[in-house]
Amino acid sequence: MNLIACVDEEWGIGYKNELLVRIPSDQKFFRTTTTGKVVVMGRKTLDSFPGGRPLKDRTNIVLTGSKDVNVRDSEIYVHSIEECLEFLKQYNTEDVYIIGGSSIYEQFLPYCDTAYITKVDRVFSKDAYFPNLDSNDEWELSVEGEEQTYFDNTFSFNTYKRVK
Repeated sequence: MNLIACVDEEWGIGYKNELLVRIPSDQKFFRTTTTGKVVVMGRKTLDSFPGGRPLKDRTNIVLTGSKDVNVRDSEIYVHSIEECLEFLKQYNTEDVYIIGGSSIYEQFLPYCDTAYITKVDRVFSKDAYFPNLDSNDEWELSVEGEEQTYFDNTFSFNTYKRVK
């Protein structure tokens, strides 16, 4: 399975259930990478999308503790990580992307082997974090992308691989 996120220098991913920054090429990378695939998210991540609507052209799996949810045709709700992992067995693991938020990333990190991280060289106000892969012995930076700039944000598309 894969993880995909945009993080700041301190591995922050969000503030008040919003992304820290919107970089068009990062959003395009996310869209291109996950379209036609399976995306796994928490309920708050789903709520943060425009209109709280699921992502188009993807299988949307929402992990939530709440049993009181309004299910739409393009969403699948699961209520535990075990239930989610069992459900995911029907898909090729290379086609599964964990897309957040913080607790979802933390819970699924042990089951993933690739992380696509857009690293923004800036510190933002944040209240949600991605696990710091730079300080995790089980992960290594396998591809460090070329530095790019969008207005006052310098960023790169990086790939981390599990080594242990």
